[in-house]
Amino acid sequence: MDTWFIVLNPAAGGGKVKKTWPQIEAELNKLGIDFSANFTIAPGHATSMVREAINAGFRKFIAVGGDGTNHEAINGLMSQKIVDPKTLTYALLPVGTGNDWIKTHQIPVNWKKWLPQIFHSVARLHDVGFLEYQGSHGTENRYFINIAGFCYDAFVVRAMSLITPRPKGKLAYLWWVIRCLFQYQPGPCRIDFNGQKVEQKCYTINAGICKYSGGGMQFVPQALPDDGLIGLTIAGEVSKWNVIKSTPKFFSGKIANHPQIKLYQSTEIEIKPLGDDKIYVEADGEFLGEAPVKIRILPSALSIVLPAKV
Repeated sequence: MDTWFIVLNPAAGGGKVKKTWPQIEAELNKLGIDFSANFTIAPGHATSMVREAINAGFRKFIAVGGDGTNHEAINGLMSQKIVDPKTLTYALLPVGTGNDWIKTHQIPVNWKKWLPQIFHSVARLHDVGFLEYQGSHGTENRYFINIAGFCYDAFVVRAMSLITPRPKGKLAYLWWVIRCLFQYQPGPCRIDFNGQKVEQKCYTINAGICKYSGGGMQFVPQALPDDGLIGLTIAGEVSKWNVIKSTPKFFSGKIANHPQIKLYQSTEIEIKPLGDDKIYVEADGEFLGEAPVKIRILPSALSIVLPAKV
């Protein structure tokens, strides 16, 4: 089927998607694109909607929204068992608030500039991450396309997820990073990767397919979306004042210069708590559950429309 299946999250961007859709629709018609528009009605709906669309014969997809909509659509594409995800074509039209994933690929944040390019750009194979963690129903799994965070990173995402409406944007995330800092006490954990075993208290741990999260922070500057590896960053027991002082390094990608932060790459990672303290898990900015957690890479797993490499 040559028709594009379009998934729209009307709540994304504080309702921006719903307001912008008539303009997007008009532009699609002007371009002569055959499409089917479908609005989500609840969290997680994009995932099930995409799976059902594949079952109905659709093979080309566009998600309209931010990082959350992107995350749900990717999970729909990857979790279905009908076709190899590599044979599907996927693009994100960024009209949400959180747009961290597009930064790695230099996708224009202006949808009017990017939309026409989608239909003339070449799709490229992109790595996908896979998580197995402890959720509300026992052991659960989830795919991720950008970054998974643990310890303090997930602690902040969990705190933000409990607020309605959920805070969005770079400044909101920075505020919550500082606000939660004095509530968080790092517990001991064990990290297994590349035949190595690290046992220590960690401020935060990040596993990345791409580089950016939290409104442009680079916790995994070594991550590449198509090298078949997960970028792993382990931050040891950093003082609260040092976290605040080091914030510029998080944005500049120079966190490897910090003596308590180590950067690695791996294909598989396992994280376990060593005490009674919980280690929370988030992926692509969505709170998921707790450790123990296993992370592995699925190389060249999905075909995604991206701008030409420069």
